[in-house]
Amino acid sequence: MRAPAKINLTLHITGKRDDGYHLLDSLVVFADVGDRLEYTVGGPLSLSITGPEAGGLEAGPSNLVLRAASLAEADGGRFKLEKNLPVSSGIGGGSADAAAAVRVLLAMGASGGAQAAAVDPAARFLPLGADVPVCLDCRPVRMQGIGEILTPMPDLPGLHAVLINPRVALATPVVFRELQRAENAPMPATLPDFEGRRHLVSWLRDQRNDLQEAALSLVPAIGDVLAALEGAQGCLLARMSGSGATCFGLFDHAASAKTAAARISDRHPHWWVTPTQLGDMQALSQPRISRSG
Repeated sequence: MRAPAKINLTLHITGKRDDGYHLLDSLVVFADVGDRLEYTVGGPLSLSITGPEAGGLEAGPSNLVLRAASLAEADGGRFKLEKNLPVSSGIGGGSADAAAAVRVLLAMGASGGAQAAAVDPAARFLPLGADVPVCLDCRPVRMQGIGEILTPMPDLPGLHAVLINPRVALATPVVFRELQRAENAPMPATLPDFEGRRHLVSWLRDQRNDLQEAALSLVPAIGDVLAALEGAQGCLLARMSGSGATCFGLFDHAASAKTAAARISDRHPHWWVTPTQLGDMQALSQPRISRSG
């Protein structure tokens, strides 16, 4: 089962609660690249991690996959995570993995008890992280509050993109501590009925990622990534996703995105660079369950 990357096309920070959590207003889509999670029924609850981005990841109880399983009161089973997304990169890798674990366990009928089963999954698994609820469905949404208010955007046009991470892990709390202003304007109360890709990109140019400046002050390489994307032929818009350091460039055509990704990768072989499609990736995230024996 895929755990698609989450992309914040916009990220407006609109306030801060007394408990320290920031309020946000974000337009979120998903990519056709991501991690993969397999679940096999039977045996003690366990996790193994493979893949090109597995280095440094712990497979112990602190991993979000096992934390999600514990919150769902899973009755054992073996998870195998293929880690393809960079860690702490602003595209929801760990949250997507946790959400994938939740999906497979809910499909198995894991409820965590009658009281927990009565709670909306988005609210129930929010303690795992603000991005976990939005990653449960892998569909375009407007995300507000601290991540628990999700408004579907079913008619959002698909987008061609290039994702780039400069191989710098960036912890979300650190970026928020650098944020100079927490009270910023939200997106318009009502979003347009987008007539196509160009209309959406034109509208996005007037929106923001309010964490981008803070992340740039911590990781100047983000500026190099944005410059590389903005200089690529056919790039319509370049912006950072989430708390960084991954950035995205939007393109009119898949071929243009693939060409740009190849050229940037040649010039910066140490960067993580991939062309992708952004939009509704729910079909990629359906649970597949194996049974031992």
